Amino acid sequence: MNPRRPVILSVFGTRPEAVKMAPLVKALAARPDLDARVAVTAQHRQMLDQVLDLFEIIPEVDLDLMQAGQTLESLTARVLGQLEPVLEHHRPDLVLVQGDTTTAFAAALGAFYKQIPVGHVEAGLRTTERYNPFPEEMNRRLISQMATLHLAPTETAAAACRKDGIAEEAIHLTGNTVIDALLQVASNLPELQAGNGRTLLVTAHRRENWGAPMEGIFAAVRAILEARPDVHAVVPLHLNPLVQEVGRRHLGDHPRVRILPPLDYLPFIEAMRDATLILTDSGGVQEEAPSLGKPVLVLRSTTERPEAVTAGTVRMVGTDRDTIITETLHLLDDSEAYATMARAVNPYGDGRAVERIVEIIRWFVGARPDRPEDSFTPGARPARA
Repeated sequence: MNPRRPVILSVFGTRPEAVKMAPLVKALAARPDLDARVAVTAQHRQMLDQVLDLFEIIPEVDLDLMQAGQTLESLTARVLGQLEPVLEHHRPDLVLVQGDTTTAFAAALGAFYKQIPVGHVEAGLRTTERYNPFPEEMNRRLISQMATLHLAPTETAAAACRKDGIAEEAIHLTGNTVIDALLQVASNLPELQAGNGRTLLVTAHRRENWGAPMEGIFAAVRAILEARPDVHAVVPLHLNPLVQEVGRRHLGDHPRVRILPPLDYLPFIEAMRDATLILTDSGGVQEEAPSLGKPVLVLRSTTERPEAVTAGTVRMVGTDRDTIITETLHLLDDSEAYATMARAVNPYGDGRAVERIVEIIRWFVGARPDRPEDSFTPGARPARA
């Protein structure tokens, strides 16, 4: 009779989680000494599904929890309630969650209630402001208190875990799996076509930017276009009505603006590659764009990814209209300043985070005898270009 293989249950529900977990899920499934399974909450149904299709992942469990107008409270309750029988049935030796979503928090809490060890992929990100970003900052802090295995993408993140009182032996420096996913997908993109003029890729959606900050962002984009007639803008506009109204009011009638629905992962990577400059309030884009050699202006007042600021791959500009205009025009007009950012080395990964995490998990569940040494050196060039 074959011995029972350790069961690793990965739980996620949004597109960012799916992107960062996909290469890890595939690598775990390829290990003959592990029983890798996937449960999705479908916190974001459509955006999740396109990533599952792209990476050819078929979940063992699909809770299909998304509801129109869902609140944080109702979603948290549904994840907890419907994940309980899943944990009872699969009896995982380790539950893997990623990042800071409501799904990640609720799944970690559910596993904690069952006294199942939790592995936290992308552990240790912090702004230290509990409501910014909201609710992500508190989600990731609370997950850290429940997790057993802390897979930190950078030394800054690892230091944040230590500051929270997490034991050194529970922290592993891995790099970020998003770079693994990006390099895998980017290698299959069609060849770049020569375009006319320069292009801004603009994304803005965060809760803390709703209202006056969003007004400042889109007003700035229009002013930049008016100041530089050769510049175009591609704006994948979030479906939230608050974002739609502001974005379309400021940019909907401009002849050099393409307003698009939210892009699937593969087309979005292509849009990043094709852009001259990226303006965004997204956390993931701060990690991904530098691997494509694209400078990023961050439309936020805080970031949980300070390594990019230090490395020079991103610049914090906030949401003030005049500041956004000044910083964007500076990069468009100063070729040396642009090149300095474009050539800076991405501090988040070298394309080998997944293989490190797989070996850490194998050690944790007893499938290998020795603890792997942390081998990620921040600032190293990617293993695959």
